[in-house]
Amino acid sequence: MMNLGIIKPDEVVKLLCARLRQERLSQQMTQAEVAARAGIGVGTLSNLEAGRSVAFDSVIRVAMVLGRLNELEQLFMPRLDSLDDILRYEQGAQRQRVKRKSDNA
Repeated sequence: MMNLGIIKPDEVVKLLCARLRQERLSQQMTQAEVAARAGIGVGTLSNLEAGRSVAFDSVIRVAMVLGRLNELEQLFMPRLDSLDDILRYEQGAQRQRVKRKSDNA
């Protein structure tokens, strides 16, 4: 597994799009089949596999079709390693905005 923390964002996009394409091929599905099941256009799927910008909703739809939604569910899970983390998370969930830091901080 590659350490995604030490590469550039465009390299992450290229890597993930290649993985997506490989997953589709390993399931022996054409772009047309995946697109139809995901409710998106073939061009959208082609753009996604090529690393071009598509709606995040399209990424989720394709992940669902390929049976890979569990990986996306882990994407922004809170890191709750202590009781303080849990309390801070619960308090943060009630707030709608983060306070700006002053210039003196």
